Amino acid sequence: MRNNFTRRTTASITLSCALIAIVACTQGDDSATVRNNAGQIPRNDASPLNDAGERTGSQLSVVAETLAYAEVDDQLVKGHFVFPQNMVETLPAIILVHEWWGLNDEIRILADRIAAEGFVVLAVDLYGGRSAKTSPDARKLMQEIVENPESAAENLRQACDWVSSTAGATQVGVVGYGLGGGWSLNAAMALPDKLDAAVMFYGQVSDDEQELAPLDAPLLGFFGAADVSIPLDAVNNFELALQNLDKAFEIEIYPDARGGFASPRNRNFDADLEAQSWRKMLEFLRENLRESEQGTV
Repeated sequence: MRNNFTRRTTASITLSCALIAIVACTQGDDSATVRNNAGQIPRNDASPLNDAGERTGSQLSVVAETLAYAEVDDQLVKGHFVFPQNMVETLPAIILVHEWWGLNDEIRILADRIAAEGFVVLAVDLYGGRSAKTSPDARKLMQEIVENPESAAENLRQACDWVSSTAGATQVGVVGYGLGGGWSLNAAMALPDKLDAAVMFYGQVSDDEQELAPLDAPLLGFFGAADVSIPLDAVNNFELALQNLDKAFEIEIYPDARGGFASPRNRNFDADLEAQSWRKMLEFLRENLRESEQGTV
């Protein structure tokens, strides 16, 4: 297992070698799947809305597989790796960080949706293969990260290295929801030389200017003014600190939105706001990861 991991992470960054490495990982494993824009991607209400209020399908067919991307605390870490099926040259990569539930099917579907827009996506796993179905279980898993943030940070660092080396990405962004939103910000602060864009859907924020100072990547944040877990005052102070530091950022605050408004399984889900924020996120990623419209046919 360790030798296989080493070979994968030291593969050439050229597209041909990257694809050879990916294909080699699938031999003898039926976990790789091709998902198309005709409805064959398993999906739920996470599908975006168009201007007519209709659910839309993915733009591109994608190929997805479970692959090892890191080794943390002597344990191999596997994530959901997905890329456009018609990829002909390297594309920017997105590191997708899950909510407090863990790397579940909803996050995998979300990764597929982002990849279908012309990105390579790695949905990481901060819980070591575990996920939660109840709030108490999710809280326990989240607490492990709170108590050992160094492991989560190392996980994300290796994820960035993996998409750069094995998948050949020359630009890397990070996107996170809830718990993942906070870790999107954490990653952008901790890995300023590895990340080119960061998006956070809610998630914990900071107004500590010394802590925020290393942030270099452009940041887009979405928050709800009625979110009881992330008070509006905290978001406003966060925004003020970013202004004082002259950082490149944009904060969207939806007046009546509660926490989880962009997560379909959350009781506070708002389909209109999800669609608005989805479109804005894609615009932001394409603007800051400018190769995203190249590399597919």
